[in-house]
Amino acid sequence: MSDMATPITFDTHPDRYKHWKLSIEPPVATLTLDVDERGGLSTDYELKLNSYDLSVDIELYDAVQRLRFEHPEVRAVVVTGGKDKIFCAGANIRMLAGSPHGAKVNFCKFTNETRCAIEDASAHSGQRWLAALNGTASGGGYELALATEEILLIDDGNSAVSLPEVPLLAVLPGTGGLTRIIDKRHVRPDRADVFSTLPEGVRGERAKAWGLVDEVLPRSRFAEAVAERAAAAAEGSDRPTGEEGVELTPLERTETDSGFAYPNLRVDLDAEEFTATLTLQGPAEAAPPTRDASWWPLAACRELDDALLLLRTNHPELGTLVLRTEGDPEVVAAIDDALLNGTGEDWFVREVVLYWKRTLKRLELSSRSLIALIEPGSCFAGTLFEVALCADRSYMLDGEDPERPGVAPAAVILTGMNFGPLVRGNGLTRLQNRFLGHEDHVEALDGRIGKPIEAAEAAELGLVTATPDEIDWEDEVRLVIEERASYSPDALTGMEANLRFGGPETMETKIFGRLTAWQNWIFQRPNAAGEKGALRAYGTGARGQFDKNRV
Repeated sequence: MSDMATPITFDTHPDRYKHWKLSIEPPVATLTLDVDERGGLSTDYELKLNSYDLSVDIELYDAVQRLRFEHPEVRAVVVTGGKDKIFCAGANIRMLAGSPHGAKVNFCKFTNETRCAIEDASAHSGQRWLAALNGTASGGGYELALATEEILLIDDGNSAVSLPEVPLLAVLPGTGGLTRIIDKRHVRPDRADVFSTLPEGVRGERAKAWGLVDEVLPRSRFAEAVAERAAAAAEGSDRPTGEEGVELTPLERTETDSGFAYPNLRVDLDAEEFTATLTLQGPAEAAPPTRDASWWPLAACRELDDALLLLRTNHPELGTLVLRTEGDPEVVAAIDDALLNGTGEDWFVREVVLYWKRTLKRLELSSRSLIALIEPGSCFAGTLFEVALCADRSYMLDGEDPERPGVAPAAVILTGMNFGPLVRGNGLTRLQNRFLGHEDHVEALDGRIGKPIEAAEAAELGLVTATPDEIDWEDEVRLVIEERASYSPDALTGMEANLRFGGPETMETKIFGRLTAWQNWIFQRPNAAGEKGALRAYGTGARGQFDKNRV
C-alpha cells in the first residue's frame, strides 16, 4: 500500500477489473464481487473467501463513479457475490497484519469514502443501491452491505451477517459498521453489543428481527425477489431515460520535474519542505455544459480527486498541502451560474456538483495541513473558493505581486455555490461552519454574491486568515510552512480534525471522527498489532495475548 516500492494509482476501467463484474439491464445494474485470490496489490497474501484489499476497493470506487456518470439509465444497483455461500469475508486479515500502520488507516479511510459515495448516490442521484447477500457477509463485507439502502439475505441455514473484529482481531470494524447499525439501521444497542461480539454472526429470521437485514429469502426465491426489489427501487427515480451517459475518459496525468500535472492541475512536490503545492487552473471561458469529460468543472474535479488520492497513498510524508489557483475569478463565477441553474433540471450537472461535494470532503479528510494562498492572478471564486474554505489557514496578498506587475490585485468572489450545494459531512456549508453561531453574518455575506472582494474587505469579513502586503508576503508564507513542518504530524492531525469538524454530528462525521480517534489508536496497540496481538495470531491456532489494563 503506501509503503510499497511501486506507486499505487487509481486508474482502472471495467474492462480491466479483476475482482468485480458489472452488468447492466436498464434500469438495473448488477455489481458482482468475484475476487481474484491472487490479484491483490501484494503477493504476500491471497484474497480468499472474497476478502478484499485496496485493489478491490479501487475497482468499486471506479464502478460507483461510472454508474453515476456513464449510465443515466441505471436507477437501481444490486451488489452481490460471485462465489457460492459467501458474499464477502471483509478486509483481508493477512493484508492488514502485514501493512504498516499508515497504510491500514488510509485503507480504512478510502473504503469509508467509497461507502459514503454509495449512500450519496442513493440519497441524491436517484440511483438506489441494494445488497443481495448470496452467502455470509463478515466484517467489511457486511459493512459494504450496510452502505446500501436495502439488505436481502439468503436463508440457506448457513449464511449470516457478522462484525467479528472485536472478538477475533482486537480491532474495530473499520468501515463504519458500528455506527451504521445504530444510527442507520436503528438496531437496539444491547442487541448491537451482542451482535458485535458473536464471531459467527447472526443468521436467518433473527437477523431480520434485530434489524440487521431487511428480508430473509429462501434460495428458491432469492433471485426472483432480488429482481422484484430492484425494480421497485428503480420506480421512484428521477434519472432520465433515453439519454447518453458521459464517458469518464482516462485522465491525462504526466510526470514533471517537480511532481505531476494534468491539463487543469499542477502538483509540485517538495521533499525538503514536506509540502505539495496544488495549483488549479481555472477555465478559459464560461462554456455551457457539454456532454463530455472535458467540461471544466468535471475535468478539474476528477483531477483534484485523483491527485488527493495519489498524495495520500504514495506521499504520506508530505504533510502540508499548499492550495493555489490561476485564472479569472469572473469566469469561475459564470461557470457556477451554469452549475446552479442546471442542478435541478440536468442529471449530468447535478452529478458534477455532487462530485465536487465529495471531493471537497476528501480534501478535508486528507490528514494534511491545508494552506491556501490567494494571490493576484488567482481565481478563488465560488466552487474554487470552497477549496480555500477547506484550508486551516488562508493568506491573501494585499497589493500587487512584485513578480507580476500589472496583474490586478487578488480578489475572491462568493457565488451561490458557497451557500448550499457543497455541504460538509456535518450538513453545514463551509461558511456556516466557519462562522458557527454567527448565522447573521452568513446571511449578510449572501448580499456579497457576485461582487469581487479584495484583501482588506476579505479580512474584515473574516473570509481569510491574514493579508500580508507585498513586503511581508514571501517571509510570512515561508514561515508558516516551515512552522508546520516543525510540529509533530500526529499532533497536527489531531488538532486539525478537532478544529475542522465543529458543529452538529451526523452519521458521516461519527464514522470519520471515530475512525481517526479510535481505530487509529487501536491499530497501534500491542493487543491488536503487537507480536502476540490478535491480528498476527489470527489463523495460526493461537489466541492473541492481551494486556488487561484498560486505558
